[in-house]
Amino acid sequence: MIAATDLTHYRLFMKILTVSDVVIPELYREFDINRFHDIDLVLGCGDLPPEYLAFLLHAMNAPLYYVKGNHDLRYDSSPPMGCLDIHGRIVKFKGLNIMGLGGSRWYNGGINQYTEAEMRKTIRRMIPSLWWHRCIDILITHAPPRHVHDAEDRCHRGFDSFCRFISRKKPRYLIHGHIHRTFDHPRERITLVEKTEVINTYGYHILEINDDKIS
Repeated sequence: MIAATDLTHYRLFMKILTVSDVVIPELYREFDINRFHDIDLVLGCGDLPPEYLAFLLHAMNAPLYYVKGNHDLRYDSSPPMGCLDIHGRIVKFKGLNIMGLGGSRWYNGGINQYTEAEMRKTIRRMIPSLWWHRCIDILITHAPPRHVHDAEDRCHRGFDSFCRFISRKKPRYLIHGHIHRTFDHPRERITLVEKTEVINTYGYHILEINDDKIS
């Protein structure tokens, strides 16, 4: 039991760069540090060259956590140096609990493809870690939840297990890639599911967190 006097209130302000699916010139060949000088963390949501993630790690001078997408075929032999694959893991960064679930729905037997049952099994294996961390602030995935930003072809259907995870664990954010769509305004990327902001980070998105935390 934690006594009330043991609780510490603090202000959390963080800028998180999230990326997926396509290399953005202004984040690579045309990179200008003045536009991205205050990024605290980079999150990769799949289907990106490992060299791109390694470049972002050093260019932003910030940690980079990622999950793999269904087209990330070279990662086993050429992983992005210095970056951390968090598929099936939970990591803590400056008070935030961040969880990763990579891959897409199974459609042709390629790597990083999972049936619904396989994804449920991956999440079940994480129950002890989920209990230990108590809450999840950010869940990064490659595929979206079923019927949220997804499509009806076998490759681009989302996972029902992500919807159940939202209902049971109530992460503040679920950030995914896989669904290729352009946006005229950042808010078009976001769908509120219960209390979770589901964000399609196709290309890139900057998430700003500015709130009070209790540790």
